[in-house]
Amino acid sequence: MMNRCVLVGRMVKDVDLRYTPNGVAVASFTLAVNRTFTNQQGEREADFINCVVWRKAAENTANFCKKGSLVGVDGRIQTRSFDGQDGKKVYVTEVLAESVQFLESRSSQNKENSSDQSNLNNNTKNNHSHQREHNQGYSSVDEDPFANRGGQIDINDDLPF
Repeated sequence: MMNRCVLVGRMVKDVDLRYTPNGVAVASFTLAVNRTFTNQQGEREADFINCVVWRKAAENTANFCKKGSLVGVDGRIQTRSFDGQDGKKVYVTEVLAESVQFLESRSSQNKENSSDQSNLNNNTKNNHSHQREHNQGYSSVDEDPFANRGGQIDINDDLPF
């Protein structure tokens, strides 16, 4: 049997960090994950998926992420049930996150949140150019990695394998 879930989305609200009576940290949050298709009006819809993360990862998520943060979640889907206040059984389906990856820096989050919509595109472009400078030797998705076809390739014979 296999139960694996990988999500990339933005946080709908700030992380809710709590502690169990034994002092174990548990954080819950909701991710808005865009669907890969548009509806009949041409609008992209999103699914809102509840996630739970435990221990140190919960504390880190609460400390470094907030509403609007872009995160990646790797985990498994879990269902549970409990009796509600009205006596009816309530069923909950959520992702139990084993790993939460922060997909943007705090500085880019602050820039995007403090700017208005007209500056948002400029900040994104500046962030991408900064990332290209920072990641020298790596090509981005929108650059052609095969642009220098036919050129000579240097091979280092000192490889350890």
